[in-house]
Amino acid sequence: MNVGAEVSQRSAEYEVLSPWADADPVPSRGITSRPRDLAGKKIGLYLNHKRAGHLSLSAFERELLERVPSATTSWYPCTGHNVPEMLTEGKAKFEAWVGSVDAVVLSVAD
Repeated sequence: MNVGAEVSQRSAEYEVLSPWADADPVPSRGITSRPRDLAGKKIGLYLNHKRAGHLSLSAFERELLERVPSATTSWYPCTGHNVPEMLTEGKAKFEAWVGSVDAVVLSVAD
């Protein structure tokens, strides 16, 4: 049996799809506006307890304080894992912390 002849006699049909997705016409924006600069600002560092979370936030904190010596930081360790903090028993503490900082940095750090 000639395998090549059998393959050439088969027909295949393909559907070609566009790689472009529909785009949302509304531009993305943050929950609040970003501060113009970080001088004198209190920056929250949200620690989610992922493997490299503390390492990456510590590196960020060092770099931030070198570049902006008048900035300060405030760490917040999450209460649960893979659960929004607003759905944990730490909700009130989290809300108070968010209200006490000018910006927040979250490191996913997987």
